[in-house]
Amino acid sequence: MKEIKEVVAAIDKQDYKQASKLLKELQQSMPESPWVKLYVAIFYEKVDKLETAEKLYRKLLPTVNNPQIIAQARQGLQRIENIEKQRQAEAIALAKSLPENTEPGLLILEPIAKEEKVTVAQTLARIMKIDPYSARMQVQNRGWRIYKTGAIGELQVYGQEMLAGNIPVFWARLSAIKTINIFRVEYLQNIDENHQQVNLVCLNADDQRGSLTFNWSEVTAKVDGALPTFMETMDYDPRRNRNDRFRKREIVQDYAQIFDLHLSTRNSILRFCDRQYQFSQGIDFTENVATNTAENSPNVTNTIRVKWNNLNETLKSQLSQAVNFAEFNTFAEPTTQDYPQLLSRLKCQINLERKIDSVWDPAFHLYSCLAFLKNQKQN
Repeated sequence: MKEIKEVVAAIDKQDYKQASKLLKELQQSMPESPWVKLYVAIFYEKVDKLETAEKLYRKLLPTVNNPQIIAQARQGLQRIENIEKQRQAEAIALAKSLPENTEPGLLILEPIAKEEKVTVAQTLARIMKIDPYSARMQVQNRGWRIYKTGAIGELQVYGQEMLAGNIPVFWARLSAIKTINIFRVEYLQNIDENHQQVNLVCLNADDQRGSLTFNWSEVTAKVDGALPTFMETMDYDPRRNRNDRFRKREIVQDYAQIFDLHLSTRNSILRFCDRQYQFSQGIDFTENVATNTAENSPNVTNTIRVKWNNLNETLKSQLSQAVNFAEFNTFAEPTTQDYPQLLSRLKCQINLERKIDSVWDPAFHLYSCLAFLKNQKQN
């Protein structure tokens, strides 16, 4: 076809203005021509609009049976993949050439809407050079997911490509997590008469007791969580060998309630836990606690739970400006299974009384610190 040959000649001479003009005319006169569609894809590839070119090649392939067109479309896809791999490798090498970019970090995928999952998975597959099915399995509709760990420079390259492809993602350095000050709150001592300033007693990372005063307006975020506590039980299965019918296993006994308040400008987190908060000290949170009748023995656990709820309500009424992070369990389930070594290296400063250390405690610490760093960056 004479018209197609003119397009090929213009592209070969890198006269992309002329090639664009000719292709527009052909799209109007022969909109269903597979050759026109092929050279539109080739044109976008040549002007470095690789994502558009890839979509056009992939859209064309299942609609044609011409061996020449199929071969050229596949060659185009391979060229695009090679270009992107080379550019990505060069960007990672450049980023990692800086000493500060070699330190460890995490890349976190954020949730996406269900209707966007297919598109996002396709983009993720292209960026990470994986198959679309695997990419779909890695995209979730709720909560955060640790997608990758490694040198922060490499993670930044992947993260920037994902953001450019409308994939919600962020990254953080492990060193930044370690610099956040954690204060374990023992009790709120008092709130001033204007209900703006709070004084509390707390422990620092070295278990030194002291007091801290802050304004409600300083709290930028609240992070809620529930940490399972475990007990050992004997599991009996008559189908097992006689000497192995009884086995020890851990089951969830209860949940410790926990939340963090973030003071971004102080690079500090105030950590509250129902197992460690001293309700007998400071402000009285016994309001609405039901009194026990003579016939009923006092239920200490229920009383503490009600006091804890009252404490939560008091804080909630003052923290309308704070962002609330409440997807800890969604984050924790895969994190505790896939990253136990990472979690074991974190000093979580929760200190629940456990017979065996649990990765759930550092998982909450990690979730809260990631929320802190993400929120701090946005502000």
